[in-house]
Amino acid sequence: MASTVNNQITDSITETNTEILGSAPATAMANLYQATAQALANAAHNATVAQQQANILAQAVTTQGVNMLYSIKFS
Repeated sequence: MASTVNNQITDSITETNTEILGSAPATAMANLYQATAQALANAAHNATVAQQQANILAQAVTTQGVNMLYSIKFS
């Protein structure tokens, strides 16, 4: 078994490790921005759905109120 490693191989591995370590902060920030954007989009969607449901409820209550008024018998 050889006890020495070719200098080109060790240099290649060193360069690869340096490149990975150099790009790690940018990758981490990109992941953070993507996660933040997704969370904000989910919050906006949830707010929209809640507003739609509140409007549907208000419309149903109004309909029930009008039906009650029409059902009053006057003598």
